[in-house]
Amino acid sequence: MAPEHTLVLHASLVTPLKQQLDKYAPFYKMTLAARDDLVLLGVIGDTPATTAWPSTAWHMTHDQDAVVVRHPGPQPRWLLALPTEQAEQRWTALAAELALNGTARWLRADIAAGLAWLTQAHSDSYLPQMINWEALGGISFRKGCYTGQEVVARAHFRGQVKRRLGVARLAGDTPPVLGSEIRDTQEKRVGEVCQAETDPSGDGCQLLIVINTAVADDEPLQIEGRELTRAPLPYPLERLDPETLAAASEPAQA
Repeated sequence: MAPEHTLVLHASLVTPLKQQLDKYAPFYKMTLAARDDLVLLGVIGDTPATTAWPSTAWHMTHDQDAVVVRHPGPQPRWLLALPTEQAEQRWTALAAELALNGTARWLRADIAAGLAWLTQAHSDSYLPQMINWEALGGISFRKGCYTGQEVVARAHFRGQVKRRLGVARLAGDTPPVLGSEIRDTQEKRVGEVCQAETDPSGDGCQLLIVINTAVADDEPLQIEGRELTRAPLPYPLERLDPETLAAASEPAQA
């Protein structure tokens, strides 16, 4: 039996992406199926005392019936994918050791990590480099052909990426809608909102933005009259090959 691989993505993209990839699946003697029998649980901070989860970003282990993936970011965090029938029991066990929180807490951690999750609203909007995926180990320039490879490679080797993902804070406690325009002091559009969450401290909103690389970090910016302040990325904008991450792989632990 061929090995099974899992791709985690926003629910709004499952059907359109499957329809797109189904055209190529027969060439690789594979099938694609949407999984509705899995639950995702996120853990942020210290691991529970009974676990031995990976310490390197994007590395994976198995823990009981769950697949555990380490996510990047300033705080340690892991995403667990497990069968629905196991989720309640695992949730109860984790809740005995950790404080419970909601999805918004995980999304704020994504923003702090400079990690963009795309939805159908972002379709056909960005090259992978525009959301810094080559700096997160998400693009291989050594593998064979894949859909869109020529455009991705050209942007990389010719240095033609004119927009980049960034972290920012927006005044006011109402998150802007995705795609809201970022403007400079001359009212020129210089970028847009990629992701936004209210800061529970009451100190504005946390944002991921995609902005023109020519815009200085300290240049005054605004969204519909609200002041936008940029923050530094938590990682360098340097290429990190997936092969480099694989070379640093840790032994799998059950």
